[in-house]
Amino acid sequence: MSPDPSLLPILETQRLRLRPLVAADSRHIFPLMADAEVMAFWDIGEIDDPDVIGNLVEGQVEEMASGQAIYWAMHALGDDRFIGTCDLSEIDRRHHRAEVGFMLGRDAWGQGYALEAMQAVLAYAAASGLRRLLARSHLGNRRSDALLERLGFVEEGMLRGHVLRDGERRDCRLFGLLL
Repeated sequence: MSPDPSLLPILETQRLRLRPLVAADSRHIFPLMADAEVMAFWDIGEIDDPDVIGNLVEGQVEEMASGQAIYWAMHALGDDRFIGTCDLSEIDRRHHRAEVGFMLGRDAWGQGYALEAMQAVLAYAAASGLRRLLARSHLGNRRSDALLERLGFVEEGMLRGHVLRDGERRDCRLFGLLL
């Protein structure tokens, strides 16, 4: 049974509102995913076609409708400015685990937004019965590594050659957190 998308959680922090992603959010996500610096440590390179982003976001909305994931759009409470996205994906109810991820526009880097948003996501995950969270970062992504460690994640290993990007295999660090 699929959850009613209108019942998906809206999370609020001191400075942010995290609301479930909708298809129209692709217009906010496009500038992020078109930015080579934002996408430097992602499984795919930057995307310069808004239709591709639209299809990607529609796929994420479908994942939410089937209960496989929750993707949130992050907005500043003060001015409703779009900050980025964060998620619980690969939700496995049987084993009470999921994967987390986040993406912020460059203008939001270094301001604590990712930490604040992810603290809310972790609290939601624990309250909803999840007991283990996973995260991956591409080797060299020191900012994400530091954030994950600050959230309490522990490095569990290296996924050698885990991602094929631009014709090259990339290593990823695997992090885990028990809730």
